[in-house]
Amino acid sequence: MSNSKQKRAAARLAAVQALYQFEMEGTRLPVLLDEFHRHRLGMEIDEARFAEAEVAFFDDVVKGVIARRDEIDELVASKLSEGWSLARLDKTMLQILRAGTYELLARADVPTGAAISEYLDVCHAFFDPREAKFLNGVLDSVAKSVR
Repeated sequence: MSNSKQKRAAARLAAVQALYQFEMEGTRLPVLLDEFHRHRLGMEIDEARFAEAEVAFFDDVVKGVIARRDEIDELVASKLSEGWSLARLDKTMLQILRAGTYELLARADVPTGAAISEYLDVCHAFFDPREAKFLNGVLDSVAKSVR
C-alpha cells in the first residue's frame, strides 16, 4: 500500500471515530477537529502509534458528513431493507455508512470501488463479515443512485 493510500485509510478510520465521538458526546466541531489534529492523527498514545493521516482529507470527511447529515441520512435510510431504520443501526456502523456515503456523494476524485472497499476495511476493524456484507450492499446501492 502506498504511503498516500495509507494516510487516506488512516484518515477514514479517524473520521469514523471522530463522527462517533461527535454523535455520542456532542463535542463541538472545532474542538473535535482540534483534539484529533493535536492528539490522535499520527500520534503515539500509550505506546500505540496512530497511523499518520491525511489531515485535509480527514477534515473534509468529518465536516462534510456533519454539514450534509440530513441529506446523507435520508439517502442511507432509503437504501435500508424494509423494517430497518437508522435508529436500529449500530452507532459505529451508522458513522461508517455516513462517511462512505459522503465520499460517494461529494468526492468525485475518489473512485467508487475505492471508496466502498476502503470503508469495508474500516468496517472489518469493528465488525464481523456479516456486517461488512451489509455495508457493502448499502454503499453499492448508494453509489448506483449518486454516481
